Amino acid sequence: MVRRIIAFHVRSQRFNYSNLALNLSNDQNISNSNPRKPINKTDLETLVLQQYNHGKFSNLIQNVVSTPGVLLAACQNLSPSPSPSSNGGSSSDSFVLDSVSKRFSIEEMARELRENRFNVEACCVTMLPSRRKGESLVLPDSKLKVVIEAVRMVLEIVYDSRFATFAYGGRVGMGRHTAIRYLKNSVENPSWWFRVRFNRDKFDLRHFRKLSLIIEEKIEDKFLIDLIKRFFESEAVRIEIGGCYLGRGFPQESNLSSILINIYFDSLDKEIQELRLQIDQMNPKFDPNEILPPSRVFHKPVKMYAVRYLDEILVITSGSKLLTMDLKNRVVKFLEGILELNVDKSNTAIHSAVSEKIDFLEMELQAVPPSVLHPPLSEKAIRARKKYIKQKEAKSLELRNARETNRKKLGLKILNHVFKKLKRTDGFKFEFQIETEVREIFRGWAEDVVQEFFGSLEERWNWHRKLSAGDFLSLRVIRDQLPQELVDSYDQFQEQVNKHLSPFKARNALEEEANRAEEEERQRYAERTVKDLTKLSMKVSAPMDLVRKAVKMSGFTNSMGRPRPINLLIALEDTDIIKWYAGVGKRWLDYFCCCRNFKMVKTVVTYHLRFSCFLTLAEKHESTKHEAIRHYTKDLKVSNSNGLEEVHFPTEREIKMMGDNNLSDPKPVDGALSMALIRLASDEPSCSCVAYFCNRTDTIVYRIRLLQNSLNVNPLDKKKWVLGMGAIHESLDRKCLPLCSDHISDLYLGKISLQDIDCTSFVNVD
Repeated sequence: MVRRIIAFHVRSQRFNYSNLALNLSNDQNISNSNPRKPINKTDLETLVLQQYNHGKFSNLIQNVVSTPGVLLAACQNLSPSPSPSSNGGSSSDSFVLDSVSKRFSIEEMARELRENRFNVEACCVTMLPSRRKGESLVLPDSKLKVVIEAVRMVLEIVYDSRFATFAYGGRVGMGRHTAIRYLKNSVENPSWWFRVRFNRDKFDLRHFRKLSLIIEEKIEDKFLIDLIKRFFESEAVRIEIGGCYLGRGFPQESNLSSILINIYFDSLDKEIQELRLQIDQMNPKFDPNEILPPSRVFHKPVKMYAVRYLDEILVITSGSKLLTMDLKNRVVKFLEGILELNVDKSNTAIHSAVSEKIDFLEMELQAVPPSVLHPPLSEKAIRARKKYIKQKEAKSLELRNARETNRKKLGLKILNHVFKKLKRTDGFKFEFQIETEVREIFRGWAEDVVQEFFGSLEERWNWHRKLSAGDFLSLRVIRDQLPQELVDSYDQFQEQVNKHLSPFKARNALEEEANRAEEEERQRYAERTVKDLTKLSMKVSAPMDLVRKAVKMSGFTNSMGRPRPINLLIALEDTDIIKWYAGVGKRWLDYFCCCRNFKMVKTVVTYHLRFSCFLTLAEKHESTKHEAIRHYTKDLKVSNSNGLEEVHFPTEREIKMMGDNNLSDPKPVDGALSMALIRLASDEPSCSCVAYFCNRTDTIVYRIRLLQNSLNVNPLDKKKWVLGMGAIHESLDRKCLPLCSDHISDLYLGKISLQDIDCTSFVNVD
């Protein structure tokens, strides 16, 4: 039995659970550790792996999820507040425990989970829509949110390393930018591609039955399956395949949804891996050394690439259209037959990678030659580069002349000082011997002067011409009448002149360098031409038409495309207005920084958003735009409570330096364009901050205003709404939330999303 288990682990190549079990047999049980302290990730992995036996995990609810340390760690993950002590340790743990104990009992929750008595329905709050025909939304309260997060943490340890390498979304370090980076760096010579699109389909019980069968292949825990089933029945966890909210941090999306989607699509990922392996085996195998000459042979093997971000699937091939059609039919058949999903076949079409663009992750993809991504310098750029080199040389000459002048002045001062001492005394008598230091200084100056002189071809040519041309000692008649010692001295002098000042060797070296540079340029041109004819790369662009539509729809610009004020924000404080604009701008810059046309997005943020902010501030204070610019400066500086100036909006220099060099996975796009928080001018009693496990009571009540409700449009209508913006559920419109100053600032700036606050703890304000 032991051998069969070990053989199974070797074949899976995922975890060597048997070795871990041997290593953990002598360790103390983690579940018996301090229950009033959040468990760290390493101990949590150890605790989960202890439940592995006979090829499956078991008793995860009773022995892992219901552990108080795991529940406290889930509370710590949900809390957007930083730790009160940078030293960590007991002060941080006591802060988490103190914050949680004010809301519910961790021990009681652990006991209910262990005995399968946890009431999921009682922890759900139904948010009624603002319209009569609208849909209601069920949100979990903070207690249920902790349980959901604890289940997510456990499932992540079990499944994350088993997912395919092309499965992105809901995984640490594998977000949108990671998927785009893979497309840009790994996909070569794409010819055809297709994106699988789904009709809007709710993840119902028939899908859950399939999901439970998939989970039971790895986990044998009836309590866990039953708990996840109750999550779906109560709609505390909601998944809508083909929707426009997954992976964007909206409150209607649970943290558990992403990993459940990855588990559900894992069988499709394995099927795609099998297809990729079959296509790779169909390629002919040969030794590159047998083909002569190698420079005239271009081998393009047929490859298949796939990228999946949650429910968005993109398949790319470098083969024929028939091959791509066959792959598409097999993928669609698998999705409809095995996974029972509703595929939109009319929009799941094959496109040419060269002549057609395809949208994926709200970005436009197209196959282009390498010269499009890395074009040679234009004539204008070459002229600008030559001008810069000339300016640099002129600046260097000025510095050299200034250095020589300073040396001359300093040398005269040293000589004057030395001769004065020599004149006053019978010799050099100093308390400190400076003869060596002075000699080193003059020697260093001399070496610099000689090196600069020999580095100048023109100077050497002039001095060589002066010392060797037109000298009467070169005449034979005169040489015979002069003493031999004088003639020999003259010949030796001429030899040294020719040796050190002759410019022919340097000129030949310069000519060789120029010829070598020209030859390298020809080789680069030839390689670039060959690559353009034989290779295709991936170009990623931001959908500027949709960005301009979003800017116009949100009110940043008028019908002529010029910045305009947003009257909805006039009720906010000046600092909050600037933070709101800064949050929108930073989200866009972070999201589209991997695109080829990122400069156009920079222009939208630098010009449209910045000057719309100026116009909004001017409209609020009944002043002009120029007065607002003079008061806040172009960087939109504001003073905080301590009187210190702060800059929240990205400066023009920061925006100019942004680009593809410092990629990081963007934070969820939580609909900042479609939401505004308006401060209420009311005398409401002080309430606790609705951010998870925040103990501050010095809060201010803000009302949520949704743009789509103000415009009376359907967010799912492509003609009247930008799907890339996403849509916050309409039931949150006009809900009032008490927030402290720190969390309202983080919410404006995009540091936290609506998933980091408890939307069920809203305040009723008439």
